[in-house]
Amino acid sequence: MAYRLFAYLVMIVHGMFVLFVALGGLLVLSKRRWAWLHVPALFWGAWIEFSGGICPLTPLENWLSDRGGLTVYRGDFLDRYLMPLLYPDDLTQEFQIILGVSVILINAGLYAFLWYRIRREGNPG
Repeated sequence: MAYRLFAYLVMIVHGMFVLFVALGGLLVLSKRRWAWLHVPALFWGAWIEFSGGICPLTPLENWLSDRGGLTVYRGDFLDRYLMPLLYPDDLTQEFQIILGVSVILINAGLYAFLWYRIRREGNPG
């Protein structure tokens, strides 16, 4: 029972991390301090996508799921939970690169807007 609970907990944390990587720039717009966490998370998420790697949370989740009698999956978190919701086809390396570039461009736009706002307002904090 504990393994299942921890497997679900890791899955939730993993999902929240993916959302933070993709949309964390929105938090930075409200509180600039978030950038200290978001920028490293953004680089990590992009590196995982560009390298075709698998986040360490995926094997941990699978190990806990296996011990808890839950289904273990192949591939990565995006392939297992997010891609079936958005796209019916399998995740390819090319599409992972598109996702990585998209995340960087979206957040670069958010950071550029923040930079513009700071310069316009002259507000350092």
